[in-house]
Amino acid sequence: MLTHNLGYPRIGSKRQLKKACEAYWAGKIPLNDLQKAAAEVRITNWKLQKDAGLDLIPSNDFSFYDQVLDMAFTVGAIPDRYHEILTKLNKPELDLYFAMARGYQKDGLDIIAMEMTKWFDTNYHYIVPEFTREQHFKLFSTKVLDEFKEAKHLGVLTKPVLLGPVSFLLLGKEKENGFHRIDLLKQLLPVYIDILKKLEALNANWVQLDEPFLAMDLDQKEKEAFVWAYKEIKKQVPGVKTLLTTYFGALEDNLELAADLPVCGLHVDLVRHPEQLDAILSKIPGNMTLSLGLVDGRNIWKNDYQSSLQLIKKAQKKKDDDRLLIGPSCSLLHSPCDLEEETNENSLDTTIKSWLAFARQKVTEITVLKTLTLDSDSPQSNALLEENQAAISSKADSSRIHKPSVQEAVAKLSPAHSQRQSPFSKRTKLQNEHLHLPLFATTTIGSFPQTKEVRQWRSQLKRGVLTENQYNERIKEATAKAIQWQEEIGLDVLVHGEFERNDMVEYFGEQLEGFAFTQNGWVQSYGSRCVKPPIIYGDVTRPASMTMFWTQYAQSLTDRPVKGMLTGPVTILQWSFVRNDQPRKVTCQQIALAIREEVKDLEKAGIHIIQIDEPALREGLPLRQADWDHYLRWAVECFRISASAVADSTQIHTHMCYSEFNDIITHIAAMDADVITIECSRSQMELLDAFGQFNYPNEIGPGVYDIHSPRVPSIEEMITLIQKAKAVIPQNQLWVNPDCGLKTRAWEETEEALKRMVNAAKVLRKEVAAELAAQ
Repeated sequence: MLTHNLGYPRIGSKRQLKKACEAYWAGKIPLNDLQKAAAEVRITNWKLQKDAGLDLIPSNDFSFYDQVLDMAFTVGAIPDRYHEILTKLNKPELDLYFAMARGYQKDGLDIIAMEMTKWFDTNYHYIVPEFTREQHFKLFSTKVLDEFKEAKHLGVLTKPVLLGPVSFLLLGKEKENGFHRIDLLKQLLPVYIDILKKLEALNANWVQLDEPFLAMDLDQKEKEAFVWAYKEIKKQVPGVKTLLTTYFGALEDNLELAADLPVCGLHVDLVRHPEQLDAILSKIPGNMTLSLGLVDGRNIWKNDYQSSLQLIKKAQKKKDDDRLLIGPSCSLLHSPCDLEEETNENSLDTTIKSWLAFARQKVTEITVLKTLTLDSDSPQSNALLEENQAAISSKADSSRIHKPSVQEAVAKLSPAHSQRQSPFSKRTKLQNEHLHLPLFATTTIGSFPQTKEVRQWRSQLKRGVLTENQYNERIKEATAKAIQWQEEIGLDVLVHGEFERNDMVEYFGEQLEGFAFTQNGWVQSYGSRCVKPPIIYGDVTRPASMTMFWTQYAQSLTDRPVKGMLTGPVTILQWSFVRNDQPRKVTCQQIALAIREEVKDLEKAGIHIIQIDEPALREGLPLRQADWDHYLRWAVECFRISASAVADSTQIHTHMCYSEFNDIITHIAAMDADVITIECSRSQMELLDAFGQFNYPNEIGPGVYDIHSPRVPSIEEMITLIQKAKAVIPQNQLWVNPDCGLKTRAWEETEEALKRMVNAAKVLRKEVAAELAAQ
């Protein structure tokens, strides 16, 4: 019986990689320093896992930005627009790689970034591969080989990790009509076989091939692609042990397909779907190794050893120990690095900490499960099991978790709680009379750049260097400047800038009961962007107003409307580590009731545009379409509970980003937000097609520039995008805005981009006025 890991966080326990990448992008360190920082993270990760006693340690799970982009780079799926970076500028390959992720706007070049979207139902974003009909593949990057050799030189024989060929293609996007990306498999597979042969020559034993699409709905053509690809791999590279990994869902109707593939091992997620084990054991061939995904790679609760041991014992009845692997449910990419970094009891008290396990602790849990299985009667095993069960019981029995008043409020919810007073057709007339906004009204999504100074003030407040009054005065000054500047450039609906907020979820969680927080529980969201998810451990209540002070202060400085800025209940749920002792729906309803009270207070205070952001609504969608309707019904209901206690004249906005909307457009319409702002710039307004075909009834702000890239688009580029939007959506329903919040951007690029955005809207208004005058 072997232990293994599917992947380890690559940001570093102190976010070393984030800091090094951002320093390199800013020109503050040379390439050698960046590569040195990356090597230190890899070496630390390998050593940590080796010291914990793991038998199979992953390599190529490290990435400078994203593992899907890595695979595209490895197989040479590099769009033509980026090749000038190498040929014309003679830049290093890593600059080309970063340009694909972030865009490139210097040295006389202006190249847009590749599209980005959510990784299945997680808050991780990946770069979407682009494919053309005549796509050619070749071994362009030797990263997977280099990192295997690097670890081997250190005395660690690793298990290289590759995104499987079928899932890689399915994660991509056709950039031309007339073909399906799965048709490119025959061109792609020789590159994979070449990589596997090279790994075999380096004496690699196991190779992990991630095929998460096996937990998805597959059509016949896609199923046939799996069969053909893995038969070819087995035929061409018979000496390499292939471990086919699935996660985030159950195999269900793909079980026979997966069990019949000529691979050496199959990994299944038994955290999300423990009930699938019986069916798997009945189908899996006797000579195929079964990897049991028992330790939760996506949440932070301590493993219940007793429950895991029951699954292991069930597997042992059908499988010899040498045909079993023990591992996490998925890569630990989605977990914080190390619980030992949490040293401040004011942030995370000892009781709650005793219930938790981060990535480093999860690696230990994997090895302990092996010990408890193979050496169950030893005093050491008994002590480990007793300690674990005491922690599990402590959490289950804690009086801090359950609040009868909250449970009663949820039980009393009725359809009336999720209904506005009137339909949109009536509300919009009242809102137009009240707000007097122009055609192509301009606004931003909410946040403005959080400069080093702003972050420093927050740190100084926590350390007692600044008093609360001193801190508030500085935030007031930053807010006043932002309001004045927005008025000067001509934005129509203003925001207060959110300078007081650390994170759009953490900020609210800190003011709600039932949440706990970490100092260093960072998780990668995309690229160098890291988030520190709150921990929802108990029933949720709102003791006091959360946003009133700063929203009212900003509104007092201007006659123009200032949006109240809130994070929606589904997003707070999705972007937190959620309690695992009740349905997620119930937790979401509790949060919705808390946000509802905040909305009511903002309206009473004279705030008549309130934005309730739900960027995570789509990412919570179950992998299987048969399960969608149940989730979407309660998710949409929770948003409406939060938004529906206001007068018709109060305009409710929401924001969603980096999602495919086509398949859930009816549910988005059912949210009944007066205005929805969405990401559209990277997709060049393609995402709006769903709204046009559906004849979306409410107002829409399609993002006209990409805030996840440092490039500043021209006025003409923004006008072109708005005109594309006009071809799909009636112009009187259109807003003009960036595609997301501006927190992570620099002021210089933000100021220039927003000036151009406002000017683009003014140009379009003049064109419409001229057209009307000519009629």
